[in-house]
Amino acid sequence: MDLEPLNLWAPRAWLPGGWAEQVLLRSDATGHWCEVRPQAGLPPAGALALGGAAVPGLVDAHSHAFHRAFAGLAERFDAPGAGLHTWGALRDHVAARLTPETLQAVAAHLYVELLSGGYTHVVEFHDLPWQPDGTPYPDAHRMAWALADAAQEAGIGLTLLPVLREHSGGNNGQPLAAAQRRFARNLEQTLREAHALPRSGRPMLCVGLGVHALSAVTPQALTHLAREAGPDLRVHIQIAEHAAYVQAWREATGLRPVEWLVEQELLAPHWTLVHATHVDDAEVQAVGRAGASLVLCPSSEANLGDGLADLARWIEAGVPVGVGSDSQVTRTWREELRWLDYGQRLLRQARQGPAKPNTPSTSGAGRLFTMAKRGGAAAAGIERWGLVEGARADLLVIDTADASLLGTPSPQLLDALVFSSPGRPWRDAVVGGRFVVRNHVHPHSASIAGRFERAMRSIWSL
Repeated sequence: MDLEPLNLWAPRAWLPGGWAEQVLLRSDATGHWCEVRPQAGLPPAGALALGGAAVPGLVDAHSHAFHRAFAGLAERFDAPGAGLHTWGALRDHVAARLTPETLQAVAAHLYVELLSGGYTHVVEFHDLPWQPDGTPYPDAHRMAWALADAAQEAGIGLTLLPVLREHSGGNNGQPLAAAQRRFARNLEQTLREAHALPRSGRPMLCVGLGVHALSAVTPQALTHLAREAGPDLRVHIQIAEHAAYVQAWREATGLRPVEWLVEQELLAPHWTLVHATHVDDAEVQAVGRAGASLVLCPSSEANLGDGLADLARWIEAGVPVGVGSDSQVTRTWREELRWLDYGQRLLRQARQGPAKPNTPSTSGAGRLFTMAKRGGAAAAGIERWGLVEGARADLLVIDTADASLLGTPSPQLLDALVFSSPGRPWRDAVVGGRFVVRNHVHPHSASIAGRFERAMRSIWSL
């Protein structure tokens, strides 16, 4: 269905070269930018003058939607070493109680929150395909449709990644425990879903493939998946997030996890590594040579105690780096970028940010934002992204009346957005040529929140 084109004017907007003044933005009937013209003068007749500066939305490059149902609830440590065990037990508790209806309720609420957090597209690592006993639903893609319907209801773009997970981790090939049977999916099932979903004809739905971990699949299945994916399907793999996992893989194979991927000649430009917290210089350089991308999830990696990625090494290697909400303890890219930058400052015991000095902006937040914009689009499999002609017509309008932004000089708005913790910075949000948030209000937020509350009561038997 054709959309009514947008004719917008922004007093300033973040374009590929940084801030530009008096920018005219027009979208076409397909929901893409057909004209982006800076220095356009005062608003022309018929143009809607936006109530603040405009920036592109970002891609949430790694999300587990159902984790939203226990975000913030895994912070009790009753015994030494219980932290990760407690987190995993809560994850399995939630997974065992989710139905397609409650998954959709949780995901829709999350996706509205992500819009409020400045994300206009989300890459969903879909690892919960089956009924609690591990058998498929009559419609084998029922849980995937629940996520797609949630994204459509919220008005956010979605890249859905059916996840391959054949057995438990630990390099032993053991079947998944009874509490995790819903997560098991073989290669044939994974590929079947990846090929079925695009036929739904949803314009803002993209599809790729996910791999839970190297230790959760056979080498044969991974090689077959890589061959079937080709350059047309993104492949995301969670890898090297724990030091103990890296050591176990090295003892089993003689190689570090990313090193093993390189040796198997699997890495390619359509591959994305998720986390990769514990890698050496040779692995980073190999990822750069392969043209693959990286997703970091700073708030989740900190919450789980995984460690700090050395961002400067990835940037120097030319690897596109995006950010993701992962376990949903944080649902705004501003906090992810702040966590990421502060982690690097602590790592180096210096205030100097890690981004290359030849990026368009001298602003620390501007460099981080430019990095995350490029890396997020790469992870989502979207060729053009941002306020450029041919890209999907997504944007955010900054509310400069927010208490923490009042009086901020225009050139430093991004710095204030990331490092001054504004509460409600986005006045409006546009996704695919439609306003999905106006004056801070999402049209379906109340009904979506009500369903989420009922779902939470069901999950936790309140």
